[in-house]
Amino acid sequence: MPAKRLSRPEQERRIDRILAALEAAYPEARCALDHADAFQLLVATILSAQCTDERVNVVTRTLFRKYRGPADYLAVPPEELERDIRTTGFFRNKARNIRGACRMIVEEYGGQVPETMENLIRLPGVARKTANVVLGVAFGKAEGIVVDTHVFRIARRLELAAGRSPEKAELDLMKAVPRKEWIGFSHRVILHGRRTCRARKPLCPGCPVEDVCRAREKMPVPAAAKTASAHRRGAPR
Repeated sequence: MPAKRLSRPEQERRIDRILAALEAAYPEARCALDHADAFQLLVATILSAQCTDERVNVVTRTLFRKYRGPADYLAVPPEELERDIRTTGFFRNKARNIRGACRMIVEEYGGQVPETMENLIRLPGVARKTANVVLGVAFGKAEGIVVDTHVFRIARRLELAAGRSPEKAELDLMKAVPRKEWIGFSHRVILHGRRTCRARKPLCPGCPVEDVCRAREKMPVPAAAKTASAHRRGAPR
């Protein structure tokens, strides 16, 4: 049976509760890709497609010592770069995108990663998700919300987005979440998805937003766990 439709004030209070709970639960949330500057972050984010952040960090630990800037990626044969990033998967396509992005950065942007959404998404291999990562993390610019698989799943579970594609879900989230929260929100939701709100078996007991989650796939939460969680939040007995 569908959950009761909430009024606008009820939904706004619910969103405030979700944002506060996630911030309290994951104060350490940040970008998981190791990088020293915007260019390294761009490369790491391109490599992260269909690959874990942990594997990307292993690869870039060596990669970033060998390739210091855009010109370095263009100075080697494509096959050499492919070998260097092979374990991230789809290495031929990723190498082609990295080299194409580097060429544009050198030829059109003076060797610097562009700082606008419009120019970033012109780079090969860069769509809105990658551009949002670079803009938010490297430049502190909230031009959108990063919607990866975790954010997409959890946004729909928590009824923050109804869109059936990451692009449409992002538009829903941008309306629901205050702009000042966009950058931190995605980091916290990604961490929440990895630790607690998993795709197949969400760990609902102890979840920081269990009390406002109405997802059909929720796991049963024992009464004792609900009481303990309420006490931790300072709720009245």
